Amino acid sequence: MTKAILASLAGALCLAAGAAAQTAPQWGQCGGQGWTGATTCPSGWVCTVSNQYYSQCLQGAAPPPPSSVSSVSSASSAPGGGSPTGTGSAAGTTPTLIPGDSFIRAVEDPNFHQYLRSETIGAAGPAVLGDPVDAALFQIVGGQLQQMLPSGSVLYAHVAPPASAADVKLAVSWATTPDTLGTFVWGGDTVEWSSATVTRPQSNAWLVCPDAAGNKLLFVNLGPYDYDTPAGCADETIHAYTGPYPTS
Repeated sequence: MTKAILASLAGALCLAAGAAAQTAPQWGQCGGQGWTGATTCPSGWVCTVSNQYYSQCLQGAAPPPPSSVSSVSSASSAPGGGSPTGTGSAAGTTPTLIPGDSFIRAVEDPNFHQYLRSETIGAAGPAVLGDPVDAALFQIVGGQLQQMLPSGSVLYAHVAPPASAADVKLAVSWATTPDTLGTFVWGGDTVEWSSATVTRPQSNAWLVCPDAAGNKLLFVNLGPYDYDTPAGCADETIHAYTGPYPTS
């Protein structure tokens, strides 16, 4: 009996050591609370902490780790989980996380820790990234990315359908009705989007392209991340952040 237990423990240790020695794929998960898979990234990629539950292989140097989430309720452990809970914060007032909701932010330069919101705060229209003070709150429910408004109502993320086969990006906007083109999901803490009618090599690839007024418009990237980036745009991935309030 003792020998059997020792053999079982030895086998488990070997499996754990083997997982640690493996190399995670580009953009793959490489750490986080409870993670038992590969923890090493490919050459030129860095295991970057997004929150205590999820780290991802990203290109280049690792950004500063996010602030502790120890003061947040347990609902934050599952991005997008829970029922719609209503209120965010008014424009110009630093928002506070509501259990069941998440902030969403970019983690790569030149938009490091810029947060998702509407171009006009809390209104239907283009989706943009902006400063922490104006960060909106979100859930993903039934494949819909929902912006939770202070009034208790919801805005839904819409992805514009392709106009032609030459399109390299699709605009993201907010509307009062659900989207019908595709499906939003959490990949760890990463926001992903896919559609049965839109072909793209990476479901987590996004673009941020400033307009003439400086608004940082969000687009679905129809190409691979960081390859043939459209002029004036920046490649980004966008992630849930469940700290008590948005940080820069």
